[in-house]
Amino acid sequence: QVTLRAGAELDARRVNQYTLILRAACTGEEEVEGRLFVRVTAGQVLRCDTPFASAEGDMVQVLADVAPRTPLYAVLLQPFGGLTRFSSPSFLQFRLRNRKTPLTLTRRGLVLAPDNGFVPSKDTQTFRLEIDVLDRHGHNCSGAVRVEVLPSRRPRVTFLEPHRAVTVTESIGPWEVVTQVHARGDNVHYAILAPVAPALFTIDEVTGEIRSTRRLEAIRAQLLIQAYNVLHPNDHATTTINITVQGTDRQAPRCVPAIFVSQVSEAMSPGSTLVTLRCTDSTSTDGCLHYALEGPPSSRYHFCMEGPQLKINTTLDYDSEAMAALGFQFTATVVVTVGGQPQQSTRVPVLVTVTPVNEFRPVCPSSATFTVPETAAFSSVVGRVAGTDRDYPLDSLEYSLEGGSGPSQPFSIDRSTGEIRVVGPLDYQQQKSYRLVVRLTDTHNDLDIRKRQSRLCDVSVRLQAVPDQPPVCIPEVQELRITAGSPGSRQPVTRLVCYGSPDSAVLTYTIVGGNEDGRFRLDGNTLFYLSSDQAEPRTFVLLVEVWGGSGARHRSSVVALVVHVTPWSTPVPPSTTTQHTTLQREPLVVTRTEMVWHPPAWFVAVLTISGVLLLATLGCMARNLLCSEQDWGFTAAFCSSHSNRAPDKLFLGKSSPVSVWQRGWVPCQRGRKSPVALSSLSCLSSTQGQFNGCAQDPRTGRDYLFNSVTGARRWI
Repeated sequence: QVTLRAGAELDARRVNQYTLILRAACTGEEEVEGRLFVRVTAGQVLRCDTPFASAEGDMVQVLADVAPRTPLYAVLLQPFGGLTRFSSPSFLQFRLRNRKTPLTLTRRGLVLAPDNGFVPSKDTQTFRLEIDVLDRHGHNCSGAVRVEVLPSRRPRVTFLEPHRAVTVTESIGPWEVVTQVHARGDNVHYAILAPVAPALFTIDEVTGEIRSTRRLEAIRAQLLIQAYNVLHPNDHATTTINITVQGTDRQAPRCVPAIFVSQVSEAMSPGSTLVTLRCTDSTSTDGCLHYALEGPPSSRYHFCMEGPQLKINTTLDYDSEAMAALGFQFTATVVVTVGGQPQQSTRVPVLVTVTPVNEFRPVCPSSATFTVPETAAFSSVVGRVAGTDRDYPLDSLEYSLEGGSGPSQPFSIDRSTGEIRVVGPLDYQQQKSYRLVVRLTDTHNDLDIRKRQSRLCDVSVRLQAVPDQPPVCIPEVQELRITAGSPGSRQPVTRLVCYGSPDSAVLTYTIVGGNEDGRFRLDGNTLFYLSSDQAEPRTFVLLVEVWGGSGARHRSSVVALVVHVTPWSTPVPPSTTTQHTTLQREPLVVTRTEMVWHPPAWFVAVLTISGVLLLATLGCMARNLLCSEQDWGFTAAFCSSHSNRAPDKLFLGKSSPVSVWQRGWVPCQRGRKSPVALSSLSCLSSTQGQFNGCAQDPRTGRDYLFNSVTGARRWI
């Protein structure tokens, strides 16, 4: 049977014909080879997007706190031509196969979150949707999408103190801060729930500061404060604030300890004393003190006050859902009040944590007998040992198999779930049943991890025999006559009727002989003939092998089929002319990719401006160099250009020549012997520190001094 591979896509424009080479061989016989030509024709089909239409389906992950009816996924179609678009046209229909899901599929192919949102959970929730898409022409495609709902990463709004007592004096004025509450979470705001219309106090919704609205007198008030997430109002928590305004003439009692925090074992008996408060007031009259316990009903039910002693009122059962709902903690407040007017009181917060004690042994299941066929494969599940334990957390057990796994005990047990699996061969003829001893051991039931209890349970596994009967076919030999159809057609020949054992797998059919030229195909139990252009009648003798059974025991039967095939038209006499047929081949398109860099416009502009600035800088530098050379050359040329004087003479006066030093420069140094007038020598002497040369202006003929370093000049 030749099938199309899962996920494969056919495109007649790219490949319109496939040639498959099939080889078959039986034991002791030569290998037989055949060819199968598959032609692909173009047609308009409806195709879903590849991830959606794959065997695993597409996957999307969302958080558990996503808003209700939020679009999570859109079904995409891939129409002919390879383009992708949203499945929004009105002529498409989207159908949901599995109805048992909280998600919603719209008529436009959108998967929406539940109407009430997802149920918060600490574990990842998975929903699988199988969707069919149908158009008005009858074309359809299908796929699946798996929605994984991840636990919310947003912290929940919680109060650190579910109950709080505040004591202030009656001298506090309006709009003064009485106390401040604080809750953990994101985008937290605060509000007063009770009393509905508070007359004495107000709260800042952002900071949580509680202020008085007027000058307070000696009163007691209780406020119920709510903290909530502004973006998610369903995320909220409450706390109770007890405000006591005391008079200024007396002081409240003082108690030791001021705060009581303790851990109590669940095995502590009722009537046991947890703590004895030592309280005194300003008058040192202990007999006037009154003790009362305030707090949630659960705390007042489990504890009580006898004078200054806090005692256990009833059994503290750790192994109950009610205790787990409280977080295994009790909070309360001991109010100590002293008599007189006005009455003064002190509040002692109490926090009691209950610790577990491993009290009960695990209990074996009432029935532990399982049946498994002897042909069960490796790792097949035999059954599950469901032990129980009354200690909290309930049924927290570990499972182990006494003696381990081996040839005499070909089974294993999962340590956490208690599932028994097959890990070895089974044979009903050798052993019909097994007796297993499973040990149940409790975990996480006591503060001391060494205090664990266990119990041995007997488990019986019975093997079920599997008969070794081969498939039965009726009849075993058939003689058939058919007339061939047009060449290339596929026509049914016969359908084999075979029966296997009731517990065997599905029967498989294979042609093992007589199909040398590949003219016959099997599709399940139906035999088809592939017509050709043969001219003569022909008889085929086919052998079909039918396999049945399960596991390692497979049995088979052989059916013989004699098929007489008559040609579909009158044969044509052979001709001596040989006709050559040239197959038209599809043109080969070669795509060549050249890498070309197209810089953006801003890059070209920056590069151009940088080049212009560089050229301008180089031009300025060249101009400065040329100007410097011209100044030096002008002075030398001037000193040698006078026709009335010798080229190596430079005059400082109108009639006295001086010998030239270094291209017309005459250093004005004191004591240098020269036929220069005394007035000129004195000028040179007085300016020796400022000028180091003398020259004559070619236009006016006047002599002047100059400094070759600074360029300064002075007329003589």
